Amino acid sequence: MDCIEALVLGLLQGLTEYLPVSSSGHLTIGSELFGINGEDNLAFTVLVHVATVFSTLVVLWREIDWIFRGLFKFELNAETKYALNIVVSMIPIGIVGVFFKEAVEGIFGSGLLIVGLMLLLTAALLVFSYYAKPRRKEHISLRDAFIIGIAQACAVMPGLSRSGTTIATGLLLGNSKDSLAQFSFLMVIPPILGEALLDVMKAIKGEASFGGIDTLPLLVGFVSAFVAGCLACKLMIGIVKKGKLIYFGAYCAVVGVATIVYSIFLS
Repeated sequence: MDCIEALVLGLLQGLTEYLPVSSSGHLTIGSELFGINGEDNLAFTVLVHVATVFSTLVVLWREIDWIFRGLFKFELNAETKYALNIVVSMIPIGIVGVFFKEAVEGIFGSGLLIVGLMLLLTAALLVFSYYAKPRRKEHISLRDAFIIGIAQACAVMPGLSRSGTTIATGLLLGNSKDSLAQFSFLMVIPPILGEALLDVMKAIKGEASFGGIDTLPLLVGFVSAFVAGCLACKLMIGIVKKGKLIYFGAYCAVVGVATIVYSIFLS
């Protein structure tokens, strides 16, 4: 992987982590087009995902500060309830990570066809959530947090957008647009950091390899993913509040069909 490829893939990750178009799917497509092998892709994927976590911390630092200040009051308040919702939302992805990690990694190596199909599913979810009109709620409940967490666990499939799936699920449950984008971005921080830590520990133990990618492309990818992530995070919060997700549904449908055609007839 050279610096130009790292720049493009870093921008892809940073933008698509927050926009409901699947960062994993776009990284898979980009890596396939650039001919990047699995080991190089693993190292790069871990790094750019950590970069997008940092961008979340920067953009939503007021909300994160609000949560921690409330937690250290050691009382049952709005902040504690919000943090509990995040913890509950992590349970499904934790189960998938512990018991089904190898199966998921096998799916990631299955090529572009699965990416295209999951992009079509993402498109269907976004369109359905746009037209559905459930009764609206003011706050995300523990039950809804768990269901949104299940949606996040399903979104480990490459091509199934995590932000798109979790936000669409929350909308279908009747949760307000104002709260969903923020919750969706905050709930993914612990799983991404946990996954990155596990991969690093495996590399240290010799159970996994990060490949021979040079330091400079990794740095370029990290910086580009961080900058793009900051911009996309701010943009996506506004988009969700305005209810414009259907346009991303159309985009996912077009890219999904193109990916399927490419995988069957051109790859």
